[in-house]
Amino acid sequence: MKTDSIFYRLFQQFPSIFFELIGNPPETVNIYQFASVEIKQTAFRIDGVFLPSQQQKSPIYFVEVQFQADADIYLRLVSEISLYLRQNKSKNPWRGVVIYPSRYIDTAEKEDFLEFFESQHIRIIYLDELGEAASLPIGIATIKLVVEAEDTAINMARELINRTQQSQNLQLPQKQLLELIETILVYKFPQMSRQEIEAMFGLSELKKTRVYQEAREEGKLEGKLEGKLEGKLEGELEGKQKAKLEAIPKLLALGLTVEQIAQALDLDVAQVQQVAEQKPLNK
Repeated sequence: MKTDSIFYRLFQQFPSIFFELIGNPPETVNIYQFASVEIKQTAFRIDGVFLPSQQQKSPIYFVEVQFQADADIYLRLVSEISLYLRQNKSKNPWRGVVIYPSRYIDTAEKEDFLEFFESQHIRIIYLDELGEAASLPIGIATIKLVVEAEDTAINMARELINRTQQSQNLQLPQKQLLELIETILVYKFPQMSRQEIEAMFGLSELKKTRVYQEAREEGKLEGKLEGKLEGKLEGELEGKQKAKLEAIPKLLALGLTVEQIAQALDLDVAQVQQVAEQKPLNK
């Protein structure tokens, strides 16, 4: 998965999630702007930096997303931060945050930088230790989806999409959040097309379909054009059903049971079983 680009997009579009992740109120984001910063005259690039407004004395947050073992990660991070502070003559305090998918990736030596960890100048977050997705805020649960195993990601994503669509007090833009979830799924299931993923996870529900939105914007939901719209919607729903059925063999190949696939795709067990019998897997 292209985790760097996913996290850059996530923090760029939903910066408040970062502050929830480190235990700060989401409203903290109101005094920050997010950017990727390159250190001049070096090969260093910091994944993300949260810069407070000029009049604020709040900390600068340096963020590194590390999904591969790197023995030099802390040496590099401290070097990057030091160079940034030197070049920009910042008067603000600083904090570093390193995000790992799990603890076993964190193999770098900390001995030379213990004072930074003890003082919480550098914090480490292990995504798989955040807790159960159902009990987490939607934004943090979306981050956790990135590291979820394929065999459980389907149900988790479905629950997350339902929460997003049904939430009455969602503080994040719903459309952008659903698009981000879809992007994560595309990376997690590269063997499936975007259309199959949309069908599998219900991302093209009736009033969210492109044809519905276009018709609504053009004022075609009333009068003599209603029949035309209904025809378009029926065609799109048929395509959605077809994509679901075509996704069944691929999900079987991932090791899911007929019952799990039926639940994930919102199909009858009999429908899934029929496709499974018609299209046996290659051994």
